[in-house]
Amino acid sequence: MEKALREQLRKVLSWGEAHTDGKQSIDGLSKSKRGVRPPGAPHSAWELLEHMRIAQWDILSFCLDPKHASPAWPSGYWPKTPNPPSDDAWKQSVEAFQKDNEAMGNLVVDPKHDLLAPIAHGTGQTILRQVLLLADHNSYHLGQFVLVRRLLEDWKEK
Repeated sequence: MEKALREQLRKVLSWGEAHTDGKQSIDGLSKSKRGVRPPGAPHSAWELLEHMRIAQWDILSFCLDPKHASPAWPSGYWPKTPNPPSDDAWKQSVEAFQKDNEAMGNLVVDPKHDLLAPIAHGTGQTILRQVLLLADHNSYHLGQFVLVRRLLEDWKEK
């Protein structure tokens, strides 16, 4: 039972059963549209990607490192400009987002980590809470990401 739960939690971090998954949402976005805020949208694709990357890194790091210090809220969780500084910055952000998502999945399936035990350096948080928080956060912002792509007419139904 516990192994099945752990596998489902890993899947919830990246699946696209109810909607598109993270990789599909991000892949194929035109370079010229990465920093564009469509009319009525508060964020560009770059801002959303970086925000998800930073928040995911923060959640993962909190689970693993008792000395981790979260960025200042909200300024530390959002990029300073709507445009990525370079193509390389975009690529690095995508790769880091995918790598940390996979790392969180690996953490969840590792039976050395009690999903329900409070994280020793936290204030009552558990790994289960953190993985659900991450899944919820990423799902919300990936939905925004797809909406930005649709508003920019840069989305093809998958």
